[in-house]
Amino acid sequence: MANGVHTNMGAMVALQNLNATTRELGVTQNRINTGLKVASARDNGAIYNIAQQQRSEKSAYNSILDGLNRAKSIADVGLAAGEALSDIFTQMREKAVAAADSSISTISRAAFNQEFIALRDQVPSIIANAVFDSTNMLDGTATLTFLANPTGTQTITLPTLNLSLGAGAGTAPVDPPVDVYLGATSDLSSAALAVTARDQAAASLNYINSEMARLGASAKRVDSHAVFVSKLQDAITGGIGNMVDADLASESARLQSLQVKQQLGTQALSIANQAPQSILSLFRN
Repeated sequence: MANGVHTNMGAMVALQNLNATTRELGVTQNRINTGLKVASARDNGAIYNIAQQQRSEKSAYNSILDGLNRAKSIADVGLAAGEALSDIFTQMREKAVAAADSSISTISRAAFNQEFIALRDQVPSIIANAVFDSTNMLDGTATLTFLANPTGTQTITLPTLNLSLGAGAGTAPVDPPVDVYLGATSDLSSAALAVTARDQAAASLNYINSEMARLGASAKRVDSHAVFVSKLQDAITGGIGNMVDADLASESARLQSLQVKQQLGTQALSIANQAPQSILSLFRN
């Protein structure tokens, strides 16, 4: 290779190697700064595409989980109100059984009737207040279907219940259907009415408890699916991490190696740039 001052191949080669080292150092520093080996499509287009799709999937499941948590809250309110109704009907049945005894005095019957009416009038209040997010699942008006996956191909439904006074007339699980549900005007003012109220209270109690069992089973399904969605999100997060997370221990070691390589490259370039100086010695006396 000719000795000249216009073209210094040694310096150009040293500069190319130094630039390559600087680029590698930039990649390593970016991985350390972000904690990712694939932070953008430039790093690895295919992996970035998959990771972004999975991030979108996980984000969509956040909405599914929000809906399931809402379903859980609605069910919890309904179960709490249903349990209160079950307790009230248990007490009403107790009063009706006592008042059905034809031997009790008029004063005692009036006392039982007053207690019975007070309990009876609590039922509409409990049902009216069994509301979460403007949804009442005990008055027969709610349609409670919730998404179970982001595509909407799977859903979870809470049963629509109607536990209002008189609502179960002819619909309770008995054969043949009869008027078994206590009405809004039921009372114990006579032995005959007390007998009717006693039987209706017993059938009503069975009806409420069976509906609560149905609601409880659906609520348990909601809980189980919410747990599954949470675990699924964790699995998706782990899968994304496996593809895009940087091994920081390895990157730290590589950073030190590249820093040393960069320093040596700088020195090599400096030496190569000094090579033309040797030409001056050819022109000295």
